[in-house]
Amino acid sequence: MTAVDALIPRPPAELAPGVVLVPGWLGPGVQARLVEACREWARGPAGMRRVRLPGGGVMSVRTVCLGWHWEPYRYVRAVDGVPVKPFPEWLAELGGRALADARGLSPALAADPAADGWDPDVALVNFYDADARMGLHQDRDERSAAPVVSFSVGDTGVFRLGNPEGRGRPWRDVPLESGDVLVFGGPNRLAFHGVTRVLPGTGPSGTGMGAGRLNLTLRVTGL
Repeated sequence: MTAVDALIPRPPAELAPGVVLVPGWLGPGVQARLVEACREWARGPAGMRRVRLPGGGVMSVRTVCLGWHWEPYRYVRAVDGVPVKPFPEWLAELGGRALADARGLSPALAADPAADGWDPDVALVNFYDADARMGLHQDRDERSAAPVVSFSVGDTGVFRLGNPEGRGRPWRDVPLESGDVLVFGGPNRLAFHGVTRVLPGTGPSGTGMGAGRLNLTLRVTGL
């Protein structure tokens, strides 16, 4: 057992007020459907790409957006001169069910008025290969304080959950495995977070993924 494995048990857990991990919430069939859909969304036009940051750097993850396109640090309706792919209703319904289950595990989420009537209008679909990382950041480009719902499929990613005050400690590292749902809202909606590494070869068979990790985050832009 590694230090990361020892941090969080696999039963559902509230990692911090308003941050809920529900392991294995996505069944194998749903995971396979997400992989198939992501392959279609990744195709151009307005397909998957590495986002270029204002300082000239390029993110190591590859991203495709639905509903709105995220570019640092705003949302727009078109990319490469064409409309962003639509946000599918079935994905919103899946996220709504996940949020409802997470609220049942967290008093902070249950009491969060921003979670009432949750109606996501954007999804960021990130693909991590074995070398991809995501630095500590806040999801603060939305005008809404509604919770973020995150799905993981494929190889395990080590998720670093920080705090809302800054990038420094305290933080904790949490393995997100294929099928896991993570919801963050309430007092930790703006907690800094990132992915420190991906563990190659840890994804289950049957999802349709040969390697790598998919992460879908469903959000309410408030636009």
